[in-house]
Amino acid sequence: MKSRKKLEPHLFMLPAYIVLLTCMGYPLINTLRLAFSNYKLTAKNKISFAGFDNFSKIFNDPQIGMIAMNTLKFVVITLLLQLTLGFILALALKKPFKGRGIYQAFVFTPWAFSGFLVGLIFQWMFNGEYGLINDVLLKLGLIEEKISFLGTPGVSLWTVIVALVWQGIPFFGIMLLAALQSVPEELMEAAKIDGANALGRFWNVTIPCIKPTIVVTVLLRTIWIFNNADLIYIMTKGGPANTSDTLSSYMFIKAYSTLDFGFVSALGVLFMMGLTIYILWFMKITKYNQAGDNV
Repeated sequence: MKSRKKLEPHLFMLPAYIVLLTCMGYPLINTLRLAFSNYKLTAKNKISFAGFDNFSKIFNDPQIGMIAMNTLKFVVITLLLQLTLGFILALALKKPFKGRGIYQAFVFTPWAFSGFLVGLIFQWMFNGEYGLINDVLLKLGLIEEKISFLGTPGVSLWTVIVALVWQGIPFFGIMLLAALQSVPEELMEAAKIDGANALGRFWNVTIPCIKPTIVVTVLLRTIWIFNNADLIYIMTKGGPANTSDTLSSYMFIKAYSTLDFGFVSALGVLFMMGLTIYILWFMKITKYNQAGDNV
């Protein structure tokens, strides 16, 4: 009887399990199969088992080291800027002021835009010939000639970072604002009575209370930034010479330029393994299960 009660919730969840297995399980198994196969759409008659050949190609790719470093820089810088600016935005909106509702609607708008639209906007702004950024810099006298932001190695990746930071700040702002508004005022008053200053109250009361939200938000946003390929493809297409490519954009561009799905699947498997290791490591060092217990 007890075992039947334990199974009951799973029976109700069965339709969801079937959908997940169909939509995620089959593509995952198929990707693993392709990763160990010679599979090119241009040579469908020559499909065969390849063993670890695709993985060897990845590690022997002369550009993979640069792309991996690009990915690390892209994720870390974008995440830190989004978290910092999103936190500032949440703190600024915490206390009521006249017109706060209108201001919130305005500053949270970027999160509603699609990556495709954001990419087009910033591609135009950073255009080397007729872009807004060059025009403003020239009129301010900060530069003497136009800069090819999207076509200069070492600069093109930063244009994508700027675009993604602008788009992602509202996500942190919304999540952290909701968390800040849920911090009990009684705790803040008690800390104030005990003699804690504003910084002490923020560090010892506010941060522990909103830690679960920070951990989950940072984790989700890290995964989304890792997987972001649309902005890079729209703005720079990974150029010039792959200097603005990340692993996700490299996979996307490589898949549809070479049609070598075996190589790309192997890259995807490594990508998935890396993300899984990161998630487990992140959950361990942040002690998510204990978040909020010490408040």
